Amino acid sequence: MSVADQYQAFKQLGLKLDMSRGKPAPEQLDLSNALTEALHTYIAADGTDARNYGGTIGLPEARALFAQLLDVPAAQVVVDSSSSLSLMHDVIVYSLLNGVPGHAPWVQNPVTFLCPVPGYDRHFAICEGRGIKMINVPINEDGPDMDLVEKLVAEDASIKGMWIVPKYSNPGGVVYSDAVVQRLAAMKTAAPDFRLMWDDAYRFHHLGEQKLAVANILDACAKAGNPDRAIVFASSSKVSWAGSGVAALAASPANIAWWTRHAGLRSIGPDKINQLRHVRFLKDLPTVEALMEQHRQLLKPKFEAVLAQFQKHLGDVAGVSWTVPEGGYFIDLITPDGAAKRTVALAKEAGITLTPAGAAFPYGLDPRDRHIRIAPSFPSLGEINQAAEGIALSLRLALEQ
Repeated sequence: MSVADQYQAFKQLGLKLDMSRGKPAPEQLDLSNALTEALHTYIAADGTDARNYGGTIGLPEARALFAQLLDVPAAQVVVDSSSSLSLMHDVIVYSLLNGVPGHAPWVQNPVTFLCPVPGYDRHFAICEGRGIKMINVPINEDGPDMDLVEKLVAEDASIKGMWIVPKYSNPGGVVYSDAVVQRLAAMKTAAPDFRLMWDDAYRFHHLGEQKLAVANILDACAKAGNPDRAIVFASSSKVSWAGSGVAALAASPANIAWWTRHAGLRSIGPDKINQLRHVRFLKDLPTVEALMEQHRQLLKPKFEAVLAQFQKHLGDVAGVSWTVPEGGYFIDLITPDGAAKRTVALAKEAGITLTPAGAAFPYGLDPRDRHIRIAPSFPSLGEINQAAEGIALSLRLALEQ
């Protein structure tokens, strides 16, 4: 049977699967249902009534929990909001309007960010929405092309920041090496107010047996004489409930004071009830790791199913490859040049909604039209097997057209 006939037969299945985002499956969300019973009192450890106003930087026990999870002092942690993305957005806006500690507002001059690619579309959307120019930087197996990064930041004072997903990056699953972390911390920048937007989204989201680690960027920056360079973001969004998690920011004392000053203008305090129930449910690092092992057991078979289908249907197709991640939420399917958009369109016709081709690049423009982000987490295992086959058939058909 020809590829076209196989594709047409697949379309007759009438599937309607949405794989456009890395959403936890209902079975994963169920792992944290005890959150509803975790709140046995509204009074925090310091006597704060969590039902009332106050606590801009978060409850002490919530800050202590994230300090343990991120391996930083509690005094350098803020817990606020349910989404780390909202904290990233606010840091960008505060920097544009007010400047970072000791420096003028960024908005007074053109602002540029470096963007390792393929990367996270939401990071790029923040920059595009706030008028920040973006420059693509290729990402290697151990992190971004540091020779290029060091050259760019040394020459261009408009480069004020860089997006980083240091572990199991979205979508390529890259884990930054110690050498790359050290170079990012120590590199000379033309802009004295340069910032690393360090999105540690997948710190505990392992797929393999080995739990890979990344060097502590705050320690590295402090030792390199650039203590204010990095701002670390994390959340429980794919640990507990994706839409009702707790987010944290970790940074130098100067950056924490800066954040607190500006955040105090937009809120009288975060949702401390949610912080309390998360502290009482997640408890400590060993508890979080045990919970994430349960997530791993649910996710790993889905990733394996996608990889098996790709190998079966695409293993002999020249120019096609895919990542085999050790953690995170995505697989990066790499097509021959010019085939990604057509593949996504054909998959849509077959009932499979994928992230738009190009989404992993600033402005949605993949210069070679070859990256497709695969998100195996949400559908059932049976659906994932079908979807992976459909994506593979769509790619093979796209290459024949």
